[in-house]
Amino acid sequence: MPDTRVPHPALPLDAEGILELAARSMFHVFSSISQGMFLVDHSGRIVWVNEGYRRFLPDLGFSSIDQFQGHMVEDVIPNTQMRRVLETGEAILVDLLTNKAGTFLVSRIPLRDAQEQVIGAIGIVLFDHPETTLQPLIEKFALMQRDLDDARRELARQRSASALQAPYGQRRAKHTFASFIGASAAASEVKRQARRAAQSSSPVLLLGETGTSKELLAHAVHAASARAAGPFVSVNIAAIPETLLEAEFFGVAPGAYTGADRKGRDGKFRLADGGSLFLDEIGDMPQGLQAKLLRALQEGEIEPLGSNRLVPFDVRVIAATSRDLAALVRQGQFREDLYYRLHVLPLRVPPLRERREDIPTLVEVLMEDVALRNGTAQPDILPDALALLVAQHWRGNIRELRNVLEQVAMRSDAFAIGAAEVEAVLREAGVEDIHPAVPAESPGDAQLLRPLAQQVAETERRAITAAMAATGGNKLATARMLGISRATLYERLENPEK
Repeated sequence: MPDTRVPHPALPLDAEGILELAARSMFHVFSSISQGMFLVDHSGRIVWVNEGYRRFLPDLGFSSIDQFQGHMVEDVIPNTQMRRVLETGEAILVDLLTNKAGTFLVSRIPLRDAQEQVIGAIGIVLFDHPETTLQPLIEKFALMQRDLDDARRELARQRSASALQAPYGQRRAKHTFASFIGASAAASEVKRQARRAAQSSSPVLLLGETGTSKELLAHAVHAASARAAGPFVSVNIAAIPETLLEAEFFGVAPGAYTGADRKGRDGKFRLADGGSLFLDEIGDMPQGLQAKLLRALQEGEIEPLGSNRLVPFDVRVIAATSRDLAALVRQGQFREDLYYRLHVLPLRVPPLRERREDIPTLVEVLMEDVALRNGTAQPDILPDALALLVAQHWRGNIRELRNVLEQVAMRSDAFAIGAAEVEAVLREAGVEDIHPAVPAESPGDAQLLRPLAQQVAETERRAITAAMAATGGNKLATARMLGISRATLYERLENPEK
């Protein structure tokens, strides 16, 4: 009896046929099981909406599909990230979207042609009302998040305890050269000079505007020096009343004056013995104390208040100022002999506007620190926001940048921060001249007449910076864009001078 059964269609044997079959099958599956789907073309215009998605239209403010279809996606779907998918070509497989239609668990996938060019994207509503449908998963995630926050707090507590238990009973350097973020030529040069200064015992003078991380470099110089095992003691001269400065520096003998401690009190020179003494804002030191400081540095000994006994000390001085010391000398406000005593190894710390290529990396590090300190998720900084941040003048340098980022993070409930949010914070902070984002200029011929190795290194740093900005700080996407491994990218970020 002949076999009358209809043969099953055979699977295609070529890779292209299999991919096409899989794509059609997945499309039909998602279209049938998802809560809704829509397509946008390469420009972001909505070109197709399935039946499931139509039920969300009234809540979005549309009475018919004709009012919705054909419009730019960001104009009709608030808080969508489809534009980001089109621009980066990176899928967002799972995300939460909240707008006036509700809260949804969504997926966004780029569509590519045979040449791998992005020609559109598909948006899929996986679940509506995820707060109920995904409640068990949400509860489990919340529990994991609480455990993670507890672990972070415990780690911070242990670090603080370790610092308090350090030998000498003094504070140690909190930062190393790795803490000074930056791979630009300016940042690399100041770190090179600071490393050389660390190998010396001569005084170091850090010059630069406020907020440029001079104190961080002071910590790093101490940590890299032969005195790293000794104490690191800092004094902010501008923050101490003039009447108390001498006691702060030189200490007080027992019963030196009415109300003085009967046991006496050691000054900062004595506390820093065997280590480093950081004199911040040295330009604000009263002239009367300048003479006593000069004598102490020349003689290597101090005389506590109310005492007739000279106390020897062994201290390496690191001073810093945001003022023009040379101008203060000419004006008679700063002793010339003390200036030359301190101006042995001067290091100019560049302002942020002179190393703009470091800003994307700084943004990533600062945002991570803000999120860690506040126990919140770290939002993404979108490319347009990053470009706006790079373009600003930053009078307050890194300190001002951190303040703006912290405000942006605290004010936004979104998972991604755009240029509009950044500009709003800048305006509220009183920044009147907000510089628009502009493309970087090409180097002139004069820039090409330099050692080739230096140019190659700088080009590599600029390429990494540009890629980090384009991907919103996503290291995996950056590595893919540059055609290097993540390990190589991490190495370049951590060791920019190699």
